Amino acid sequence: MTDSTRPEVARNGISRRGFLAGTGSVLGAVTLGGHAAAADRSTAAAVAPVADGAHLPALVIGTGYGGSVAALRLAEAGVDVRMVEMGMAWDTPGSDGKIFANTTAPDKRSFWLRSRTKQPLSNFLGFPIDKDIPKYTGILDAEDFAGITVYQGRGVGGGSLVNGGMAVTPKRENFAAILPSVDAGEMYGTYYPRANAGLGVATIDPDWFETAECYQYARVGRKHAQRSGFPFVFVPDVYDWDYMKQEAAGTVPKSALAGEILYGNNYGKKSLQKTYLARATATGKVTITPLHKVTSVAPASGGGYTVRMDQLDTTGTVTATKEVTADRVFFAAGSVGTSKLLTRLKATGVLPALNGEIGKGWGDNGNVMCGRANHLWDPTGSLQAAIPTGGIDNWAAGGAFAEVAPLPTGIETYASFYLSITKNPYRAEFTYNPTSGGVDLNWQRAWKQSGIDMAKTIFDKINAKEGTIYRTDLFGTYKIWGDHLTYHPLGGAVLNKATDNYGRLHGYTGLYVIDGALIPGNTSVNPFVTITALAERNIAKIVATDL
Repeated sequence: MTDSTRPEVARNGISRRGFLAGTGSVLGAVTLGGHAAAADRSTAAAVAPVADGAHLPALVIGTGYGGSVAALRLAEAGVDVRMVEMGMAWDTPGSDGKIFANTTAPDKRSFWLRSRTKQPLSNFLGFPIDKDIPKYTGILDAEDFAGITVYQGRGVGGGSLVNGGMAVTPKRENFAAILPSVDAGEMYGTYYPRANAGLGVATIDPDWFETAECYQYARVGRKHAQRSGFPFVFVPDVYDWDYMKQEAAGTVPKSALAGEILYGNNYGKKSLQKTYLARATATGKVTITPLHKVTSVAPASGGGYTVRMDQLDTTGTVTATKEVTADRVFFAAGSVGTSKLLTRLKATGVLPALNGEIGKGWGDNGNVMCGRANHLWDPTGSLQAAIPTGGIDNWAAGGAFAEVAPLPTGIETYASFYLSITKNPYRAEFTYNPTSGGVDLNWQRAWKQSGIDMAKTIFDKINAKEGTIYRTDLFGTYKIWGDHLTYHPLGGAVLNKATDNYGRLHGYTGLYVIDGALIPGNTSVNPFVTITALAERNIAKIVATDL
């Protein structure tokens, strides 16, 4: 049996300790579950500034899953749409010729306005792996609240830029607990299929999976799960699987097989820039304005809403403040962004008629992480695709679904790594802090123990069966569980509570929430397909009845 301190030498002769100095940063990149570069050119062509004093028929705040769906369907209905995005457009290569930084060498492109990286896996063999970087409007925001760090994508495409693309539709029997006011029949009959088609979801070729060197780690994870009696399920993804096969053959530039994931994939992944946003901008009726942060949405005297926004430069400095008028405003800044903005607008009297449910029902989708140290006869491979393909399903019996995640370090680690989604029951609330002028979240780290206990229903059993142990060197010294973060923030403006059953905010005609803030804290799996499908459902109703 291996343990977390046994030295290991890679095939190229680099020791683990030596590896830390050069490529250890990839360890922080592995858990966020054609030849074209990341930005679709039709999307890039639609990027333009917004004029101070402009009148907009529809304003979408944010360019993630919900906002992209709203923009496309509104445009198809003949509405001119302006999207504003706090992050950058991500359509211009850096000095290395690539748009996104490689996960083995985080630079200023990697993190949102931080002077030091804050990687999800902070340690390897007990050594810290974070490094100083220039402050820049980078792609990944590690936003700290009391008790939790929330990782969010920053840029045109939102979370689709930085996640692992695991496109999971929840089991239908779990849906009533996810969105109790939504008809499951219409979701599974119409809107989940529509979302999967729009996102370009596909499943890995199972025959190729069985032989691909880069998925040895996943096959080891499957073997261990099945020997302990747990179902292993293939998980669909939005990666271009034909492209990945070409990566493996060495005929195209590598992305997933170069460990790219947390700071963007330069090739291969079908982010929103290549799917919904490309289709939206192709209508000619959608314009995207990056590096603009909305600070206020207030009723306008002549009808509609006065929206104030700050224009940012790449250091985060405000270079201009603009006001526009919008007939309708769609809040799609993500669970945290939407909830913080609405909480502050209600508390400061800008939107006083918002109801008392604003800010409530926020959860972490039960995210916890862990690693296991395997035996010498169970190597997981020095080449690991950064895109996960499978999971262990113990939701019904133990309240946990675990991604079999990669550790694409470039060396053999004999480690299995997992991101678990658990049925954690705790929900937090956003509240306005008048002293700081900011918005706080009352999450408690102790609440993660519930999720840990659920994840242990899988991994304690596997360790007992295999005679293996947990890794203790990934999240600090002698620390087993990654219980300090979430990749899947949900809630804060819950459907049929803070809004009506289609995302219309109570108290104000023409204000809508259409992102993950609508979902009360848990989806039982990776959430972005559910966010997309719910947005498809809601915007169909809004287009039919409100326009």
